[in-house]
Amino acid sequence: MDVPDSPDACANKLLARLPAAEYRNLRPHLEWIPCPLKSTFYQRDQPIDHVYFPLNGEHSVLAIMQNGTAVEVGTVGNEGLSPVDILTGSEQSLETVTCQIAGEALKMRIGPFLEAINGNTELRRLAFRYLQAYLSQVSQSVACNRLHTIEERFAKWLLMNHDRVAGDEIHITQEFLADMLGVHRPSVSLIARHFQQLGLIKYSRGLVIILDRPAIEEASCECYGVVRKQFERALGIKVA
Repeated sequence: MDVPDSPDACANKLLARLPAAEYRNLRPHLEWIPCPLKSTFYQRDQPIDHVYFPLNGEHSVLAIMQNGTAVEVGTVGNEGLSPVDILTGSEQSLETVTCQIAGEALKMRIGPFLEAINGNTELRRLAFRYLQAYLSQVSQSVACNRLHTIEERFAKWLLMNHDRVAGDEIHITQEFLADMLGVHRPSVSLIARHFQQLGLIKYSRGLVIILDRPAIEEASCECYGVVRKQFERALGIKVA
């Protein structure tokens, strides 16, 4: 597929906010790529050589322990870019970044990206406002994981990912979902089946179909709304 001709045609909400002239200057440096499930963009301490602007799907930021256990500490969808570490001046990825939900992205070499955010540009302003919202997401998730039930967090996860995919289907492995929620895989099946019995979703191995979003919003904790407002305020967009 080709890189979109204009910001209005771009599914990445950060790039879509750029003035037409600034986007045209950026476009020759953008490359469309598929993002298969479980593909790895960066590993911890690896040099950052590209920036990715997701068009759909989700990139997962993982802290990996010495025993191989992975904990999701942040997510990036079509509202932003990854890895966010580059905006702090880091030349190496602080954590591992993988594709949690398959999709597509626009890829850009780090040199042109740094040039594009050097000076008084709209990309620089949007990128750093995005970083602010991303950090809010990370801090909110710490409180969420400590204070809210697995069912509430599962509903929040459904909503966040529904915002980031085209349509109502979310492709996700049970293993990854269990890691994200911090539970065993049988617990994921029980929760998903309960949501299915309530008519909120249709669930089969590797696929979740959203059936009743308003009811899922009722089942979610407050964190989804808090984080969504942060992104909307930071970027001046509607996330969904």
